[in-house]
Amino acid sequence: MKRRRTALLSLTALLGTALTALPAEADEVEQIRNGTFDTTTDPWWTSNVTAGLSDGRLCADVPGGTTNPWDAAVGQNDLTLVKGESYRFSFSASGAPAGNAVRAIVGLSEAPYDTWFEVKPQLSVSGDAYAYTFTSPVDTTQGQVAFQLGGGAQDWRFCMDDVSLLGGVPPEPYEPDTGPRVRVNQVAYLPAGPKNATLVTDATEALPWQLKNAGGAVVAQGRTVPRGVDVSSGQHVHSIDFGSYRAHGAGLTLVADGETSRPFDIDAGVYEDLRLDSLKFYYTQRSGIEIRDELRPGYGRPAGHVDVAPNQGDTNVPCQPGVCDYTLDVTGGWYDAGDHGKYVVNGGISTWELLSTYERALHARTGRPGTLRDGTLAIPESGNKVPDILDEVRWELEFLLKMQVPDGRPLAGMAHHKMHDEQWTGLPLLPSDDPQKRELHPPSTQATLNLAATAAQAARLYRPYDRAFAARALAAARKAWAAALAHPAMYADPNDGIGGGAYPDSDATDEFYWAAAELYLTTGERQFERHILTSPVHTADIFGPLGFDWARTAAAGRLDLATVPNRLPGRDKVRRSVIKGADRYLATLKAQPYGMPYAPDGNLYDWGSTHQVLNNAVIIATAYDLTGAAKYRDGALQSMDYVLGRNALNISYVTGYGEVSAQNQHSRWYARQLDPGLPNPPRGTLAGGPNSSIQDPYAQSKLTGCVGQFCYIDDIQSWSTNETTINWNAALARMASFVADQG
Repeated sequence: MKRRRTALLSLTALLGTALTALPAEADEVEQIRNGTFDTTTDPWWTSNVTAGLSDGRLCADVPGGTTNPWDAAVGQNDLTLVKGESYRFSFSASGAPAGNAVRAIVGLSEAPYDTWFEVKPQLSVSGDAYAYTFTSPVDTTQGQVAFQLGGGAQDWRFCMDDVSLLGGVPPEPYEPDTGPRVRVNQVAYLPAGPKNATLVTDATEALPWQLKNAGGAVVAQGRTVPRGVDVSSGQHVHSIDFGSYRAHGAGLTLVADGETSRPFDIDAGVYEDLRLDSLKFYYTQRSGIEIRDELRPGYGRPAGHVDVAPNQGDTNVPCQPGVCDYTLDVTGGWYDAGDHGKYVVNGGISTWELLSTYERALHARTGRPGTLRDGTLAIPESGNKVPDILDEVRWELEFLLKMQVPDGRPLAGMAHHKMHDEQWTGLPLLPSDDPQKRELHPPSTQATLNLAATAAQAARLYRPYDRAFAARALAAARKAWAAALAHPAMYADPNDGIGGGAYPDSDATDEFYWAAAELYLTTGERQFERHILTSPVHTADIFGPLGFDWARTAAAGRLDLATVPNRLPGRDKVRRSVIKGADRYLATLKAQPYGMPYAPDGNLYDWGSTHQVLNNAVIIATAYDLTGAAKYRDGALQSMDYVLGRNALNISYVTGYGEVSAQNQHSRWYARQLDPGLPNPPRGTLAGGPNSSIQDPYAQSKLTGCVGQFCYIDDIQSWSTNETTINWNAALARMASFVADQG
């Protein structure tokens, strides 16, 4: 694939001159986002350099042997410049060894890459401050500041800080394009399922609506139900229920209040596609193996983090200094999210949810295990007579097993919490191009119990296909359980977030419960039964606003105890507790005009809120599996509408599904927004969705003051609202599989 070229090819005359640093006027507008690098390098992009934070600066290791200045660069796009306005461009920079030059430019971030200002100072090792003024010759919202570092014969190190572009006018307030005011599931409703939509309108009285087929003929009609102000969006809304119409169709639209919705189908077949696409996502996330283009056209790439330069490889990874005196082969597994890290707790919950998708197919009244059979996912293992979903999950399981501390070492049996790069890297960056040193981080109780739980679950599900692997997994699970009992409060450092996410969690009672449940379900042994029955989690009310996620795993144990055949005393109470939780989420769904089983405290949407919607829907779907009551089936089905377009932003959060869907999730290699030679995320990739905390600088520049559902932007720079992760896609795969089974 092509490397990103940041060349600004149409050079113009120098428009500015160096000035003595002067104080900025109080009313001047800062166009640069995060020019001080206090906690992150976002939203700066990199090209052909390895960049990260160092003492509050952005520092980049620049390779020698390049030809042009733009062959290695750091920059920031989407800057607004006003024709005729004066700007003050300033920065501090250093270079080691001395004498290297940086070409600092202001120009156009897209073809024809015009340059409107440039300067090329030689840098000292100690660093200097630089300040210039220039006048913009154009009006644009596609401006760019870039520091071009290539063209040198030798490797060198560039550092910068206090980057500023003062002047112009404040950026236009961000207004998302939400399209027509009739909000629908843009993908499909099941013929025999619920069909609901939301109309945004100031009208206080009921309004007429019409359902039209692809030819424009009216096939159903009715009147809306006013709902008042929707707290989650701040909008005045009405509800539309057209569930009585059950005919199959494609390209239907809803018309109300002079607005026509985006098109949708009434059909079940598309969910068979989504079931598989959401699972096919994992092959392109694999570490340590070439991704074959014939299996994923457009997504082929070299193996990442093997012992091929510039990778330092995952075959012989040391610990962080002072943590251990050994190395481990931790190849394989899935890259967690948009970075190149691999984390046991997030890998654990992802593994469990995918294995549970398969296990549901074995036991549920509407389960269809044949839909997940061998040959369904187009992966290298297809054709080996093992269900493809088990083959894919095993790629992660083998990595989790490798993260266990070996016998004879301190903390033997525990699992390292995570492994990732020593420093953060920039975007875009293929896994095979990552030059960073890789490190193991300290073991944690939670990681160890994730290993115990998933390995125990694997032991019962893989036994029909590979008895030796099942036995190895169960042995590792037992060892992990014993190690966790010996070290029940070894928690990950919440400040250990350099080069990868921290994934902190200071309570392991839920993980102990989950691991005991999986070990009991696999072995039936009394020791695990006793732990379940005496755990405070067993009778606790665990179904709050957030049903479960990587840090809240009690529901994983509760759901499996309720659905996987077993002889636990008092199991009926376990099943009733799940149904009670589902009733709570159903009540939430009915109270929400957009029809989702999610209402976070204070309307503060969580990081990865879309997967929280889906995981809460899993509780409802499980209640249907337990009872057969149609209200739970319908509630679970309706929950998918929000994710697929029936929301305040009128966007499907699943790439490739719906007329308007998320395309630019934060990723180092699904990075087409930054490099036309790279792909967008594959079909079936879930975006994180609204996040009220908007932690990243790009979202902060666009979304400050946002309300609930509006705290999202489809931009690769917004890692807090628009990342993709393996656990989020696991929730999508599980619910897509459930919906497909109801068709």
